[in-house]
Amino acid sequence: MFLDITADIFVIIVDRSEIEKMVDKVLADNPEQLKQYRGGKTKLQGYFAGQVMKASKGKANPKLLNQILLEKLNTET
Repeated sequence: MFLDITADIFVIIVDRSEIEKMVDKVLADNPEQLKQYRGGKTKLQGYFAGQVMKASKGKANPKLLNQILLEKLNTET
C-alpha cells in the first residue's frame, strides 16, 4: 500500500508581503502582549512567532518570519 502525498504539504510561504500581513494581524490582535514585549518582556517574540505559524498553518518561512517580526516588534509606530 502506497500513500499519495500531495505537493502542497511541502509548500513554504516565502512571499514577504504575505508574511508581513500575517505579522501585522497578529500584532494588532495582541496589543497587550505587544506592550509587554516593548516593555522588556522579549521572550514574547516566541509567542508572536507561534501565532503567525498558527495563522499560516505552519507554512511561513521561519527565517523570514523572524526577520520581519523583529523589524516590526522593534519599530514603534
